[in-house]
Amino acid sequence: MKKEDKNAIIENLKGLLADYSHFYVANIEGLNAQQTSDLRRDCFKKEIKLHVVKNTLFTKALEGSEVEQGLIDALKGNSAIMFCNTGNVPARLIKQYADKNKKNPDVKPALKAAFVEGTTYVGKEQLDFLCNIKSKNELIADLVALLQSPARNVLSALQSGGTTIHGVLQTLGERAE
Repeated sequence: MKKEDKNAIIENLKGLLADYSHFYVANIEGLNAQQTSDLRRDCFKKEIKLHVVKNTLFTKALEGSEVEQGLIDALKGNSAIMFCNTGNVPARLIKQYADKNKKNPDVKPALKAAFVEGTTYVGKEQLDFLCNIKSKNELIADLVALLQSPARNVLSALQSGGTTIHGVLQTLGERAE
């Protein structure tokens, strides 16, 4: 590969690192063409950008970023980079593939490392934790639900109280004096 081509790939990767706030490094070694196509299709549906790159080129693209050395050390063998703006979506996708093939402990794609919410996670044992990280939209939804809860309780109490008072008045009105 020519040096100009390598520089173009590195610049493209730097642009992707700037555009996306989270990325995962996964091992997809050994996937056949159909499995790779299915993975790419699933990534597209979930708004994940999947790139298979040389580890040295990705390492050069990471130079100068706040990524820890542990992630760079995980770049061994075949690596696929999953870029996404929602931190837990790639982890859930990898977990989905692992759940489909529980009999095979070496299921691909397998998590090597991840950079999520400014923190580096290394190793496939981090997958469950990464699946449980809430996205910004999920946190906002939880906050809105918490803020609406007291108002709902007050409205519910007022509505039930009105029904009770109406029932008492109706009973008193129907009672013969």
